[in-house]
Amino acid sequence: MRVLAWIIAANLVGGCVAIFCAATFALTARADWIPTLISYAIGALLGATFLEVLPHALESGQEAKSIGAMVLAGIVLFFVLEKLVIWRHHHHSHAGRSQLPASHAHDFGRSGLMILLGNSFHNLVDGVIIAAAFLEDVRLGVVTAVAIFAHQVPQQTGDLLVLRLTGIGPRRALLLNVASSLASVVGGLLAWLALRGAQQAVPYLLAIAAASMLYVSVADLMPALHQRARPLEALHQVVLIGLGVASIWLADALLAHVR
Repeated sequence: MRVLAWIIAANLVGGCVAIFCAATFALTARADWIPTLISYAIGALLGATFLEVLPHALESGQEAKSIGAMVLAGIVLFFVLEKLVIWRHHHHSHAGRSQLPASHAHDFGRSGLMILLGNSFHNLVDGVIIAAAFLEDVRLGVVTAVAIFAHQVPQQTGDLLVLRLTGIGPRRALLLNVASSLASVVGGLLAWLALRGAQQAVPYLLAIAAASMLYVSVADLMPALHQRARPLEALHQVVLIGLGVASIWLADALLAHVR
């Protein structure tokens, strides 16, 4: 039950903190703040992947080749899932343009709903990943939760901005994002119930978690940074990525003493 309490608390607190930070930026931020959030999130994800999640998966006693194969399979899986989401987005976008005037092409019934559905699914997966990490080690769970919600800040910021652009008011957009974030708690509970008696599956779930973090950071977030290619901006990005990695290393070091 102690682990279950950690899982629920991490998902609730992390989700609330992520949404609060996202709302602060989404309602007041300038566009040039977003790359700062993305750069830090990339560093946090990469740090968690290579300094925490993969080492713990490999320390479980499973063959390194099996863990590596699971990471590879996870990357391919997330690529396919993203392709399906993109396909559905374009499909509905084309259908919407054939029925609605251009001025209504981004109404809530289309882009806003797609954002909420996609965010809910993502949060559900994040809850499963956090639960798998806590079932392996509380310290690993905390670090994984920090990394995931560091990534969710820019994601939630973008979601809130899209919802605002569809004509939804600030309060309603915030409430919808809070409701969507509760999917991570559901994912955590489902994972805890399914994994209590199946500890042997945890290393492979950690490998999938590593694949998720690696794919999001390299395939989704890094390309956005390449749109700003001036040397000073590139240096700024590298420093922030390093700060993200360092924050994971520092959090791990501090929690090691607390544990």
